[in-house]
Amino acid sequence: MNSEAEPAPERKGWVQALGIYRHPRVAAMLFLGFSAGLPFALTAGTLTAWLTREGISMSTVGMFAWVGILYAFKFIWSPLVDQIRIPLLTRLLGRRRSWMLASQLGVAAALVAMAYTDAANQLPLLAWFAVLVAFCSATQDIAIDAWRIEAVDPEMQGAMAASYQLGYRVALLASGAGALLIGGEISYPLAYQAMALLMGVGMLTVMAVAEPEVSGENIRQESILSDPAAWINEAIIQPFAEFFHRNAQHALVILLFISIYRISDMVLGVMANPFYLVTGFSEVQIAGYVKTVGLGAVLGGAAIGGIAVARFGLGGPLVFGAVILAVTNLSFAGLALVGPDVPLLVMTICADNLAQGFTGTVFIAYLSSLTNISYTATQYALFTSLMVLPGKILSGYSGQIVDAIGWVSFFVYAALMGVPAVLLAVFVNRRIKPDPA
Repeated sequence: MNSEAEPAPERKGWVQALGIYRHPRVAAMLFLGFSAGLPFALTAGTLTAWLTREGISMSTVGMFAWVGILYAFKFIWSPLVDQIRIPLLTRLLGRRRSWMLASQLGVAAALVAMAYTDAANQLPLLAWFAVLVAFCSATQDIAIDAWRIEAVDPEMQGAMAASYQLGYRVALLASGAGALLIGGEISYPLAYQAMALLMGVGMLTVMAVAEPEVSGENIRQESILSDPAAWINEAIIQPFAEFFHRNAQHALVILLFISIYRISDMVLGVMANPFYLVTGFSEVQIAGYVKTVGLGAVLGGAAIGGIAVARFGLGGPLVFGAVILAVTNLSFAGLALVGPDVPLLVMTICADNLAQGFTGTVFIAYLSSLTNISYTATQYALFTSLMVLPGKILSGYSGQIVDAIGWVSFFVYAALMGVPAVLLAVFVNRRIKPDPA
């Protein structure tokens, strides 16, 4: 990061910017994004819908958002992913691919375990299996993010982020709308078994892609057993020290910005499916409309975000994304006032997904620009952990807030949570320019 203004990069034409999606590794990122996104809804929105159908109280349903808090602490074990070799797997696949495959197998096994747990009578056990899904999924995120950043040159990170978002959102459709449809029409245990099978998409992709050329250069020679002090310094202390040294007085501002950028979306997101169900919509309706306008909106938003970064850089799109995240939350308040109105439901899903797709791509590209290639997994895990930690903590109270103030006031509260992010995005855009190195 540099606080001084830098020469503006030459803008690409729209056709030239769009052509970046033809790169083979950009295409591969689509399937890895699918693998990363599949477990998320199964420990969040889909799980809360399952619990709602089982008659679990809204306060308890809201607390299940804390399962996802593991995503906020993945920086704790990210040095292991950066430095530790998995016996046999690392020798066969390489550092990044071995960790991706191991974590994907863990997600699939934990989803099967959830499917064979009685949600009504074994709620604590279901929660522990959900925690295991979140842990393995967060580990997969660490490895995939490191592969994405190391696999291509910096100028292609916007396209990689967009491709990741496209795959991620298709996976959310499968594990959200698809699982809701199966759960509502047949059973939620069957839905979770089907999602475990879909993790095979990521496993096949891991076997097909190549290990990044830079990956082998960063494996330290120090052993945690033979020289613990040197290992801790190289794997844990140096990644954080390097970030603060490189960004100097702006480091804390950057971290604060990262921590609040998507907070309004996270506070609302955990209660979206319960809100739809309580309002009077069925799982079939929710799945149907998310599959149509929702899918188109999120894919369009993600693609537009990648093109916007390629054409305009990061600053303007970051500010715009913060604004639309907050504003689109108000559409839920309108739906709460009107009731089960299908056209308004379609508009709400469309606006929400468009904002999520656009901001997801832009913010991933921004976070990628902050990492040092020597500590890719650890630094990026720190950034994404900060991105979700405040939102995950606050979203755990969302059910209690709904019970206390009602749906309309809750959605206004969620929108207001995005105002600080808008202000800080303007500050970051004006004062802090990403270092291309």
